[in-house]
Amino acid sequence: MARNKYPEETVGKILDMAERMFIEKGYDKTSLQDIIQETGLSKGAIYHHFTSKEDIFYSVCDRIGQRNAMILAKVRDDSSLNGLDKLRKIFKVSMHPERQAKMFSMMPYLLDNAKFLAAEMQSIFTEVVPEFVEPIIRQGVADGSIRTDHPKELAEAMILLSDIWINPVVQPSPPEEIQARCDVYNRLFIQFGISDLLDGEIVENLVRYAEMSRHAPWDREGDT
Repeated sequence: MARNKYPEETVGKILDMAERMFIEKGYDKTSLQDIIQETGLSKGAIYHHFTSKEDIFYSVCDRIGQRNAMILAKVRDDSSLNGLDKLRKIFKVSMHPERQAKMFSMMPYLLDNAKFLAAEMQSIFTEVVPEFVEPIIRQGVADGSIRTDHPKELAEAMILLSDIWINPVVQPSPPEEIQARCDVYNRLFIQFGISDLLDGEIVENLVRYAEMSRHAPWDREGDT
């Protein structure tokens, strides 16, 4: 059997197609056979690089994470902003409507998928908080725009609540519940000098995604 001279191109082709299909159909309604058919690659070629649809999904998410990390790093390293302004901007870019819409479309409900939920939690504690949010909060403490004696713990609470508690992808939630959670979220951090991290546009988008979950064109039951 001839060796693949361009394995990176093959992997890229698989991930490009899988990402498009996950966005269009959702993770649960995209089968491995769909990916094989759409890429035009053999089953053996797919399995040479990935062990399962789940493995492909993790790789797609990793690649999206790398793209997002570049955007977040630019905010973190922007010397023209104080800590609080950076914090507000990092929430704004993280919850950009187009980016969030794509993630909402492709993700399975995390509460029904323990491994995906665990991966999200690990990302919060090992990447998002220590690399981006905690350094920004520490800057805010230093420049006086944020008040806390516990920057790490504050960063963890902020991201856990925004990524897990508020996020409609974790579990289906009525729009009014998402609205109420956003209101509570904004009130929780006022004592730290932080107000309105979830501005009107962000809240509106989250509420819209919650409404979309009621009318999604696919059901979310497992389909591997």
